[in-house]
Amino acid sequence: MQTSSSVETRSFRELCVDHGLTATHQRQVLYEIMQTMPGHPSPEEVYARVKKRIPAISLATVYKNIHLFVERGVLKEVSMHHGSLRVELNRHLHHHMVCSHCKAITDIEEKDLGVLPALQRLPGGFRAERYAIDVIGICSACQKTKRS
Repeated sequence: MQTSSSVETRSFRELCVDHGLTATHQRQVLYEIMQTMPGHPSPEEVYARVKKRIPAISLATVYKNIHLFVERGVLKEVSMHHGSLRVELNRHLHHHMVCSHCKAITDIEEKDLGVLPALQRLPGGFRAERYAIDVIGICSACQKTKRS
């Protein structure tokens, strides 16, 4: 009988093979924890949770592995308008709304933005690989606080 843990380990190992990574215990713990974190966590938020399971891990190791996961396509880097690196596992096509006050990041479905032009070669020979649209504004919570 396979345990849930052995199935998770196997699927993480398969994920690593698919992305050309060595499956290490630290990477597996980091990935498992990120799967439980809602939204768009910063490396510091991930580190705080990983450290509970691996007390000897350093923030530098968490950063290094997050950057490696982004480089290999396991994670996606999110909007640069919030002041620090944020990542996500969300793989379906979507974009982000970023509050310019509290820096909260919320997903917005591509269908809610309307039709985007097809990816094509742009001026100067630039070839788009994907669109990443950030809608910058003020979230409803900050609007309410401002009114008070």
